[in-house]
Amino acid sequence: MNDGIDPALVAVLTQLWRAKSEAPDRTWSLAKIAKQADLPMSTLRRQLAGLSDAGLVEMQMSEEGTGSAWLTDEGVTLCMAVFGVAS
Repeated sequence: MNDGIDPALVAVLTQLWRAKSEAPDRTWSLAKIAKQADLPMSTLRRQLAGLSDAGLVEMQMSEEGTGSAWLTDEGVTLCMAVFGVAS
């Protein structure tokens, strides 16, 4: 049994941190995050739901099922601690 952190969770946080660092005034689409994290959309949405419940991520969804996600202030603080301050 693996007691480590879920690699999918790390992949999602990594891409959300990258999005915040590269385009702080824009959100990335779920499709872009899934592609960049190399995850199926179902896995991405499951991870984002957990991160949202923890107050680390916010999401916006359309009626068509598309959407975007971004880090909350708490999520930024966590990512700064985990990944370091982006230059």
